[in-house]
Amino acid sequence: MLNTKKYVLSGLFLLFPLLLLAHGVSASDQEILDKGGLLSYIYVGAKHMITGYDHLLFLAGVVFYLNGLKDVVRFITIFTIGHSITLIGATYLGVKANEHLIDAVIALSVLYKGFENLGGFEKYVKTKSPNLLLMVFIFGLIHGFGLSTRLQSFDVGTTQFFSKIVCFNIGVELGQVMALIPIVFLITLWKSKKSYSAFYKATNFYLVIAGIGLFFYQVYGYFYGH
Repeated sequence: MLNTKKYVLSGLFLLFPLLLLAHGVSASDQEILDKGGLLSYIYVGAKHMITGYDHLLFLAGVVFYLNGLKDVVRFITIFTIGHSITLIGATYLGVKANEHLIDAVIALSVLYKGFENLGGFEKYVKTKSPNLLLMVFIFGLIHGFGLSTRLQSFDVGTTQFFSKIVCFNIGVELGQVMALIPIVFLITLWKSKKSYSAFYKATNFYLVIAGIGLFFYQVYGYFYGH
C-alpha cells in the first residue's frame, strides 16, 4: 500500500507540470505567424502539440497498453491519420466548435484510456473493452477537431490558406514525435523494473483523475469563462 502511494505521488510529480503549460492561443504565437512564413506554422503547430497536455496524456495512456515499437508505430499512425483528417478538413471547411466543449470531450478520452488500462471495463462494466485501434482512430478525429479549433482561433488570412493548414499539421506531427520519444523511453525503461506494476497503476489512476479534473475545468470554462 505504501509503495502504491509512493508511485501515485511520483506519477503526479512527473505529469502535473504538463497541466501548467499553455495550451491556448497566445498573442506571441499570432505575432510569429504574422511575421513568419509557412515555417512559422510548422513551429507553432509543434509548439502547440508539445504543450498540449491533454493530447500527451492520452498518448501516454495508449503507449502504456502497447508492447514493442511496432505496436507503438501502428497505433500512433492511426491516431495521426485521425487527427490529420479533422485538423485539415475542419479548418479548410471552416467547421468549428466551442473550444471548451471539444476540450471537455478530449479530457474524457484521457479518462477513458486510464480507465481501460486499469481494467475498468472488465471490473465494473463486466464486458471487454472496445477495439483499441478503432477507439484510437475515433479519438484521433476528436483530438484533430480540437487542434483545428485552435488553429481557427488564429488570424490565418486567405493567402496560401491550405498550405498554412498543412504546415501547421506537419508541425503537430513533429511535436508529437518529439514529445513521444521521452514518454516511450520512460515507460519502456520502467517495464524492466520490479516497481513497474505500481508505477503502471499509479500513473493510469492519475490519468483517470486528470481526465475528470480537466473535464470539469473545461465545463466550468464553457459556462463561466471568457
